[in-house]
Amino acid sequence: MKEKAILVTIEKPEVGEWSLDEKRIELEKLVKASGEAEIVFSIMCRLREITPAFLIGKGKVEEIKNLLIEHGADLVVFSDDLSPSQQRNLEEILEAKTIDRTQLILDIFARRATSNEGKLEVELAQLMYLVPRLSGMGIYLSRLGGGIGTRGPGEQKLEVDRRRIRERIEKLKKDLKDITRKRGVQSAQRERFSILTIALVGYTNSGKSTLFNVLTDSHIKAKDQLFSTLDPTVRKMVLPNNQIVLVADTVGFLNDLPHHLIESFKATLEEARRADVLFHVIDVSDPSIELKYSAVCKVLSELGVSEKPVFIVLNKSDKVEDTIEIERIKRKFENPIVISALRKEGLTELLEAVMTATQDEMDDIELNLPHKYYSIVNMIQEKGIIKKQDYKDDGIFIKARVPKKVKFAILKKLKELSQE
Repeated sequence: MKEKAILVTIEKPEVGEWSLDEKRIELEKLVKASGEAEIVFSIMCRLREITPAFLIGKGKVEEIKNLLIEHGADLVVFSDDLSPSQQRNLEEILEAKTIDRTQLILDIFARRATSNEGKLEVELAQLMYLVPRLSGMGIYLSRLGGGIGTRGPGEQKLEVDRRRIRERIEKLKKDLKDITRKRGVQSAQRERFSILTIALVGYTNSGKSTLFNVLTDSHIKAKDQLFSTLDPTVRKMVLPNNQIVLVADTVGFLNDLPHHLIESFKATLEEARRADVLFHVIDVSDPSIELKYSAVCKVLSELGVSEKPVFIVLNKSDKVEDTIEIERIKRKFENPIVISALRKEGLTELLEAVMTATQDEMDDIELNLPHKYYSIVNMIQEKGIIKKQDYKDDGIFIKARVPKKVKFAILKKLKELSQE
């Protein structure tokens, strides 16, 4: 049975970019994405000042308590982060489980994680969130039998013993460090074979996975829901000029993504950090398009990747019937590419943009190779664009355009072979 939830959307004295109503809409989407709660009432609070004990005023706390009784609700969800003491104080007075936005996001992540790495990252973030909240949690701990905030990755129950949690956190950090190291080795191999990588980034539910499937002819789960992709996926894509590049689908970003969440999901976000080019995928039909664009740019800056080449991809054009509206939105961005991944429209222009981007990373190479070095010819054929290729009695002449990293790797390999 689903929990019955009262939503509390907060506007703090220092007004942010997002309006109270925009925050409410996103909070409702997050609760629905959890699949664990039914929204029975939503309340909005404009705070003149923050009350240290409860975040909101005592009168508003009493109002929420009455709403809980009136609607038979057993869960309160806040749009803003609650301190451990605020969460405890609210639960004692409301006599209902009380969670904040971060805990809600973590619960959704726990449902979405499928890979071992994703599960480890989710569990680490959950436990680090839980540690300062263990002391005197009373009602919350008594409710760890089910519902939002109680589930670890893979439906396991969250650990609540403080000593065991700290031991588990250290083990998770070690395991994730090992995964990051192994991924570094894989990345080094990728560098060695010099394949250009494009990472799809964007706000959650912007259509990245649908675009990823179209570009790479894959069948990754693409659903109209928040965080349908949590684990990074990398696939090959063959460009019209026969050049091969890699495309990485990444976890969707969110406004005010807590810093410790970014820290916990560093391994997952590595694909964006290691990519040569970023495609910032934006839902062109979203009323909050500019706010969500800014939110993604902020996360990219925190990841240290905002200086990478970025292509703006305005997706879901099939949802906007007014072409004048699309033109108006296009003017807000620099050289955007309008597509519908669902209908496979606008992809020619997108692929041309990819080929243009790769040209900056390409260089000419001209070689006369012995027949026994055919593996190098294969590398050039796979990673670059052949302009001329002649088979002679004494070897192979090849003229091509390849990624600069490939050229460096080939010349290094030839030098090593000549010294054998």
